[in-house]
Amino acid sequence: MPLYEYLCRDCGTKFELLRAMAQADDPAPCAQCGSLRTGRLLSLFAAISDGKVVAGSSGCAACASHTCSTCGLHG
Repeated sequence: MPLYEYLCRDCGTKFELLRAMAQADDPAPCAQCGSLRTGRLLSLFAAISDGKVVAGSSGCAACASHTCSTCGLHG
């Protein structure tokens, strides 16, 4: 089952739910306040193979420093 990201329109909490694809757009109760006023977010990802980005972001999404000399992904 896929992992989906949601945002609560009442308290602003972002949370994830593991649910079937058929349920992806069903109401999801907020993990913080229980509100059903939530919406599914667009989830972004990056795939790295042999030290090169093969899908998703071409930036340094895998590290916090955002400098290639630090993470070594794009050197």
